[in-house]
Amino acid sequence: MEIVIGLIIIAIGAFCQSSCYVPINKIKDWSWESYWIVQGVFAWLLLPLLGALLAVPAGHSLFELFTAEQSFNIWMTILFGVLWGVGGLTFGLSMRYLGVALGQSIALGTCAGLGTIMGPVLLNIFFPEQDPLSKLTFSVILGVVVTLVGIAIIGVAGSMKSAGLSEEEKKAAVKDFNFPKGLTIALLAGFMSGCFNVGLTFGADIKFAETQEMFAGLPATFLVTLGGFVTNAIYCFYQNQKNKTWGDYKKGSVWGNNVVFCLLAGALWYSQFFGLSLGQSFFEKGGTMFVLSFCILMALNVVFSNVWGIILKEWKGCSNKTISVLVAGIAVLIISTFLPTIIDSLSK
Repeated sequence: MEIVIGLIIIAIGAFCQSSCYVPINKIKDWSWESYWIVQGVFAWLLLPLLGALLAVPAGHSLFELFTAEQSFNIWMTILFGVLWGVGGLTFGLSMRYLGVALGQSIALGTCAGLGTIMGPVLLNIFFPEQDPLSKLTFSVILGVVVTLVGIAIIGVAGSMKSAGLSEEEKKAAVKDFNFPKGLTIALLAGFMSGCFNVGLTFGADIKFAETQEMFAGLPATFLVTLGGFVTNAIYCFYQNQKNKTWGDYKKGSVWGNNVVFCLLAGALWYSQFFGLSLGQSFFEKGGTMFVLSFCILMALNVVFSNVWGIILKEWKGCSNKTISVLVAGIAVLIISTFLPTIIDSLSK
């Protein structure tokens, strides 16, 4: 029952994340780089900081935690956050060229698989005595493989969509639709985005002994998003300078509206990792579901992003065969969230 509760919490976070781009459509008279960094202030700085504070017991401070003996792990967590920030930037571009459904599917699928595998592999390089590779059990690998199969099926649906629609229909669904270009960017975004889980892996022990288990992952989450914020801020401010869009921040008439929707978008985005930390507390520490939880989160993100894609009519005009392939891919992803638990139960 606890596993089901954990999955439900993670699923709620995934649904929120998949909805985070909807409020952005309500932002007025700001360039991409301006609204992207403002929502990032909420998504990657303020809300993760508030979340991290929940992990600080009475009588302690967050500064005390971050100046402790774990400086190597802290800097590695931030470093992989910086690398994840590159994935965040290209992630937005993947949706520009592929749409919310297909863009998130390919990028998050790559992120799910590589993020799960890279964490233990890289941790083993620095701390082989901890034997982190032992966490990559048959059930974990199977879960990753099934997730990637589901993503591949959805990718096939995307290819069928590209081949079956006229240029006018493609542009009607996604204004700048470009499958080859979008696919390349989405794969890069997925690879770099997988660094988020690597950062969480390095930061797993950055917590107080008294911290409640459900909040234990939030300090590391803050460090990862802090690194990502630095990457995004540099790029967005560069674009402000290049495109001469500094004036966006002076448009007082739209500030109220835009800040509200940036806050909403940021809160929805951060919900996925807040939910991940809460959901993991219901899994056995270091067990199959705990190790796979990041992959499960990404798989559910894909499921809900495709639901939004259907709602936003990004698959309008596709044949019934294409829709059937899409639904099959979503079904495989849903199965991938429960399959490892079933395998573990049968092996006992």
